[in-house]
Amino acid sequence: MLMYALYEDAGKFHAGRVMSEADSSLQIELDSGKRVKVKAANVLLKFDKPQPAELIAEAQALARDIDLDLAWEFASEQEFGFADLARDYFDAKASLTHQAAALFRLFEAPHYFRRLGKGQFKKAPEETVKAALLGIERKKQLLAQIDTWATELAAGGCPAPVREQLYRILFRPDKNGPEYKAVVEAAKRSQKQPLDLLTAAGAIDSPYQFHWKRFLFEHFPKGTGFPALAAPAIKEALPLAAVQAFSIDDSQTTEIDDALSVQGLGTGRVVFGVHIAAPGLAIAPDSPVDKAARDRFSTVYMPGHKLTMLPDDVVQVYTLLAGRECPAVSLYVTLDETTLEITGSETRIDRVPIAANLRHDQLDGVITEATLNGEAPADYAFAAELAFAHRLARHLKAAREVVRGKPENFNRPDYNFRLEGKVGEEPRGEERVLISTRARGSALDLIVAEAMILANSTWGGWIAEHGVPGIYRSQTSMAPGVKVRMGTKPAPHAGMGVAQYTWATSPLRRYVDLVNQWQIIACARHGRTAALVAPFRSKDTALFAIISGFDAAYSAYNGFQSAIERYWTLKHLEQESITELDAAVMKDGLVRADTLPLVFRALGADALPRNARVRVRITGSDLLTLDLHANVIARIDDPATDADDAPEIEDPADDSAESAGPLTLAIDMQDAAVDGGTVAVTETS
Repeated sequence: MLMYALYEDAGKFHAGRVMSEADSSLQIELDSGKRVKVKAANVLLKFDKPQPAELIAEAQALARDIDLDLAWEFASEQEFGFADLARDYFDAKASLTHQAAALFRLFEAPHYFRRLGKGQFKKAPEETVKAALLGIERKKQLLAQIDTWATELAAGGCPAPVREQLYRILFRPDKNGPEYKAVVEAAKRSQKQPLDLLTAAGAIDSPYQFHWKRFLFEHFPKGTGFPALAAPAIKEALPLAAVQAFSIDDSQTTEIDDALSVQGLGTGRVVFGVHIAAPGLAIAPDSPVDKAARDRFSTVYMPGHKLTMLPDDVVQVYTLLAGRECPAVSLYVTLDETTLEITGSETRIDRVPIAANLRHDQLDGVITEATLNGEAPADYAFAAELAFAHRLARHLKAAREVVRGKPENFNRPDYNFRLEGKVGEEPRGEERVLISTRARGSALDLIVAEAMILANSTWGGWIAEHGVPGIYRSQTSMAPGVKVRMGTKPAPHAGMGVAQYTWATSPLRRYVDLVNQWQIIACARHGRTAALVAPFRSKDTALFAIISGFDAAYSAYNGFQSAIERYWTLKHLEQESITELDAAVMKDGLVRADTLPLVFRALGADALPRNARVRVRITGSDLLTLDLHANVIARIDDPATDADDAPEIEDPADDSAESAGPLTLAIDMQDAAVDGGTVAVTETS
């Protein structure tokens, strides 16, 4: 006689013909013909009829009609088996099908009945059942809500909760969140990518707001405001420096970190001063103002707007504003006026009279190589001092180039972005943008660049001599792919041609500069015992944490600046109805525009040699993805000669992908002279 068995395996029920049976297991053949070995403990029913498939189908249909509330009422308070419940619920002579139905229903209702094994159950307490039922009802409502939202999204609308969670859904999703699930479901129904779906649904106010709010979501989740902070006063009585210093910045710069002075012209012995704003004299490590600066690590720059590292009220206390005697950390370098040989240097903490804040955007056409070299009249303030500073800058640059092994050759311009009618206000993204060029390596740029390199290199070596750690930037070689690294020990910077290099000249705008200033101040005050009292000691884990945090934040800020500049460049193309551009071929189908900060892929460029010059036609752009679509329509140089090819670009950034946006300096565009203008490109990593 045929015998069948119903058994449970991994939460599912199966039935088949018993082929053989031992004490602890059975061999069962399923309807598919597959034979399985089943533990005897998992076998719940044995029967000779009906057929297994028929039993399971009839029992499942019957199970759906079992009222769980009623079954729970009928169930014994003690442990019971599924057959017991079948007899209580159906009748005393419950059939095999009734028993199987009771088993299936009990098994799928753990909120009503706890499983005890081998077909045994115990009913859950009433409070547990009520809580479970409430949870089930909530889940049903949530699923219904998700379905409603998904339907609305697929139809081109955007529910308010989805709009509010937009950036979290796209960039840091809670995959169990109903808003995220609604977007996923709607994307499946409409067969669209989530970003395309949300754009079509009107969830994104504008491409500019998308980029801006995404950046704020990722890096300023608590908003861009500062807590109430007061700038600590510098209480120390500082000696007044016998100089008349001047700064050189862009007109939009409010965080004036550095100024220069020249003493002793005509005497044969000149003292060249580099004066750096000194917030480190008042702001103490771990103070409220320090914590605010460390939360940001750097000022964030973008066309028409910036987020400062410190509140403006704090900045204005320490900035080197003309007409004030400003506390400063000053480096005085003594030189032979004729040979420009450096004969000594000294670091002092003093008060520096700031005679003028020169603005290079107003003076680039006035202060030129010709006026500085005496080839043209020099009718401007500090003419003699600027002429000496320029001669010194060229001398320092030439010396660095000897160490580098080749001259610096940056032949692309800087690009300045100006939004019409916007001064300090947060842009909307629809403003008219004006993009202008400024040649790299202008006379004023060179003066400031070399002065800052001199100070940063000198101070880097000086604090090391005192046994005080700092934050250094180094580069082992200029070979392709060798990046600039940050560390706590001095090491050569091959790209700049110096023995060591810190960042210490922008303490109002970069946190590592403030940290290094604390270390420099300790050396200036305590000399050889500075290592015992400096805020950060050798192998200080806090210093490594600062490097890590700063590196991540600074890279993110520069990435955002590049992306938002690319947005404005694409906006410029649209506003000016530009349909064709001349460009230079890079590699992998990328080209670089001649007159705009724009690298993009052009169809037909991948077959041309590097540096070939081409004309491309723009066929479209996407301000949301920052993509530019174009194709090569003509080669405009002579393929037979390289005389009219595009010049080689020294920038390591030259090989960056188009998605990085416009390739700009890895420094803020508001103050392009700081840390070297042209040299800062060498540091781009």
